[in-house]
Amino acid sequence: MEDLVQPVSLVRVAERLRSGDTEPLAEAERTLRRIAEADGTVRAFVPEPDRAGRLRAAARELAARGTAPGDRPALYGVPVGVKDIVHVDGLPTAAGSALPPEELAGPQAAVVDRLVGAGALIAGKTATGEFAVTAPAPTRNPHHPDHTPGGTSSGTAAAVAAGMVPLAIGTQTIGSLIRPAAYCGVVGFKPSHGRIPLDGVLPVAPTFDTVGVAAATVADAALAAEVLCDGFDPSKAPAGRPVLGVPEGPYLDFAEPGARAAYDRQLAALAAAGYEIVRVPLFEKLEEEAFPLFVINLYELSRAHAERFGRFGELYDERTAQAIVQGQGASEEDHRACLEQREHFRGAIAEAARAHGVDLWAAPAATGPAPGDLGNPGESVMSLPWSGAGLPCLTLPQARTEGELPLGFQLVGHPGGDEALLAWAAELERQVSADAA
Repeated sequence: MEDLVQPVSLVRVAERLRSGDTEPLAEAERTLRRIAEADGTVRAFVPEPDRAGRLRAAARELAARGTAPGDRPALYGVPVGVKDIVHVDGLPTAAGSALPPEELAGPQAAVVDRLVGAGALIAGKTATGEFAVTAPAPTRNPHHPDHTPGGTSSGTAAAVAAGMVPLAIGTQTIGSLIRPAAYCGVVGFKPSHGRIPLDGVLPVAPTFDTVGVAAATVADAALAAEVLCDGFDPSKAPAGRPVLGVPEGPYLDFAEPGARAAYDRQLAALAAAGYEIVRVPLFEKLEEEAFPLFVINLYELSRAHAERFGRFGELYDERTAQAIVQGQGASEEDHRACLEQREHFRGAIAEAARAHGVDLWAAPAATGPAPGDLGNPGESVMSLPWSGAGLPCLTLPQARTEGELPLGFQLVGHPGGDEALLAWAAELERQVSADAA
């Protein structure tokens, strides 16, 4: 099934469109052809009655503005997929659910405004698990269609891996973007919490929810970040190599033997290449430390769905319904207390990094490769502490031997340190893609 895996570079596509070597309609036609070729199997996109007509019309309208090549914005004519919990004018939001779309309608999301303002074309909605909670989407892994593509941003990651679009928007509450990107063998970038506005995005747990992107390379993710992230300034990127921190303790024990061995080989290769690796005791009581994060998540989920669930509860997937009911058992006081505990948790990570001189944490992006069960989207534990603390995260596809499913190497930065994370990851990407096999 290797013909399904054909990621394309956002940087190259955008350069061709800005220079005039490619025009928007030609790029739209390429996207439509690739969706026709691959999406019958991959099912990354939400079906749309006349996608071709809509996308062609948008491409012609953009071209008709007559913007000269030297004046074209960063994403001029680039087709982009958008996760179906993000509102897009002219496209219904179903959020992977059976609820009437009119019940979920809302104004266009700020992230889509930024995409369109940068000249992007919306290729369509990418499939999501119901309300971005736990139920899997219909999407399949382009590397092996009998294996899961991961969590609820699976359509986002799979659309990029299959080369349908060079950029797609996803979201992450706990592990919904990093894990699918790792499973599908692409770069996933989850910025610091709040760096991309959540306006117009259906909430899961707002104090965790983060808009992010899937792309083929770190350079692609960085280009998207310049357009989408508040106040993004590439000049903030530091010089030199980062000190990489290994979070020693029970956290790493969640990685399956094969994934742990690949991670250890990767660390050894980076050390041999001259990177400083420091091992730091961290998350030594992970289950205890994570409990407040689960309470916050479920409490906020139940509040986000209180009105809809009361009217349409019978239409919810039983897994989503169970999570909402669990959240209803927490009180406002419980939530407030858990938020305070989370602040202590964040502080402990920051203090450990400061004490040991850690610039980036390095960790497996998932517990292992994609499970061979479409009903099992995998575990989010490798993302849990970092998402809970609101830290910027990025996964790099590790090199692999032919026939192996992808594994991801996760890098985690400091709060607000998105520019540093992306800059350092660009150099690490070359090492990780070459040396992990």
